Amino acid sequence: MMEIKLYNTLSKKIESFQPVSDGIVSMYHCGPTVYDRAHIGNLRAYVFADTLRRMFEYNNYKINQVMNITDVGHLISDADDGDDKMTKALKREHLPLTIEAMEKIGTKYFDAFVEDLKTMNIELPNEFPRASKHIDEDIELIRHLEHNGYIYTTSDGLYFNTAKFKKYGKLGNIATDSMNDRTRIATNPEKKDPVDFTIWKFDKNIGWESPWGKGFPGWHIECSAMSRKYLGQPFDIHTGGIDHISIHHNNEIAQSEAAYGTPLANYWMHCAFLTISGGKMAKSGKNYVTLDILHENMVSAIAYRYWLFTAHYRSPIDFSYNAVKSAQNALIRLISTISGYSHVGMIIPSYKERFWAYINNDLDLPKAVALIWDLLNKDDTVSGADKYATILDFDRVLGLNLDTVKKVVNEDIPAEIVALAEARDEARKARDWKKADALRQEIETRGFNIKDTNNGFQIRHLYL
Repeated sequence: MMEIKLYNTLSKKIESFQPVSDGIVSMYHCGPTVYDRAHIGNLRAYVFADTLRRMFEYNNYKINQVMNITDVGHLISDADDGDDKMTKALKREHLPLTIEAMEKIGTKYFDAFVEDLKTMNIELPNEFPRASKHIDEDIELIRHLEHNGYIYTTSDGLYFNTAKFKKYGKLGNIATDSMNDRTRIATNPEKKDPVDFTIWKFDKNIGWESPWGKGFPGWHIECSAMSRKYLGQPFDIHTGGIDHISIHHNNEIAQSEAAYGTPLANYWMHCAFLTISGGKMAKSGKNYVTLDILHENMVSAIAYRYWLFTAHYRSPIDFSYNAVKSAQNALIRLISTISGYSHVGMIIPSYKERFWAYINNDLDLPKAVALIWDLLNKDDTVSGADKYATILDFDRVLGLNLDTVKKVVNEDIPAEIVALAEARDEARKARDWKKADALRQEIETRGFNIKDTNNGFQIRHLYL
C-alpha cells in the first residue's frame, strides 16, 4: 500500500497517516448549522472532505464518516452572547420560539443541504447526527467535566475554565501565537477569563431540562459528544474550515481531553476560505453565492467542483464567474474528448502510479487534474480507449461523473442559446468566420457545445 501523507494542523507539518484501526478510517466533519441554505464557500469544505474520503477509498480503506448537523446551540459568532442562529431563523420565518418549530426549520434546511451535497456529487456520510437528538450525550460529557473540576456557573450558563486546561489553544499554536488577542471573544463580566466558553446556556423559554437548569448545549460541546458517540475517542481525522481552528476546534479539544483524558482526534485538517472579491464569502456580509445562483448564471455544480481542484485545499481561492466558466469550458472539452473514445480499454500503470502519488501527498488535486491534460494532449503513445479507462479510474477520486454525463440535444436547449447557434450558422454561410468564431465562443462560455453535421448543427448541454 502506498504511503499517505497529510498536513496535520496540530503538529503544523506533513505526517505519515497511521489509522487507529487497521484498514479503517474514522472521519468527523463539522457540518452546517441548518438555519439557511449553504453557500458555495461552505460547500468547499465538504468537497474537500469528500475527496479526502475518496482518496482513502482509492487506497482500499473502509470509511466510517460522520458529519454533524447543528440545529440548536450555535450563536451568530463564536462569542458567548447574541442571538442563536436557529432562533434567528425562527424569527426570520415568523415561526414560534419552540423546540418543535426549531426542529421543523432545521429539517427544512437539512433536506436542502443534502440535496446540495447530491448535486455536488458528494458521497453522503455514514451518519448525520443532529445536535437536538443528542442532548443526553451532551449532559453526560458535562457531568464528566463537572466531576473533573473544569466548569463553573454564572447567571447565564455553565462555562469551561480554560485556565485549568494547560494546553488550551494548542491547535494552530493559538496559545503562543495569539492568546493575548482576547478582544475577539465578547467578555461576560462573570467569566473568569475572556476565552472561557459556554458549555450549557440557560434559557427559561426554550430548551431542555438538565441538572443545572433548562437551556441548550453550547455549540462546541455538541461536536465533542457526537463525535465520541459515533467514532470513539480518539478517532482518526477531524476536518473543518480554517475559521474553526482558533476557537471551535480548540474548544472541542479542551473539553474532550479534560473529560476523558485522551486525544479527541489524531489528525486535524482544515480547508482554506473561498473568497469573493478578495474577502471571505459569508452570509453575514451578503456577499455569497448558492448553487441555485450558480445555475441561474449557467454554471453547473460539477463545473464548480472541478474549478475547486485548480487550487490546493489549503490555499485560498477567489471566486469569479469568469474563472468558473473557464473551468466549465475545460470540463466540457474533457468530456467531449473522452466521449469519442472507445470505452473498452486498460488503465495505464505509469499514469495510475503518478496520480496515486499526487493524491496521497496531502491530496494534491491540482497536479492530479494537470495529469489528465498531460495524458490527453501530450501522450500519443497510448490508445484513446486506454486514456478513457485511466481517466475514469482517476474519477473515482475526483467525482466528476465522467462515466454518466448526459448529453441533451437541441430540443432541450434554451431559446437564447439556439438563437446564438442560428446566428452563427448564418455567419458561417456568409463566410464571416470571425463572427462565427465569436458566437461559438459565447455559446461555449454559457456551458453549451455546438457540433456541425451534414444535417445542420447540434447543440449539447453537458449536465455535469
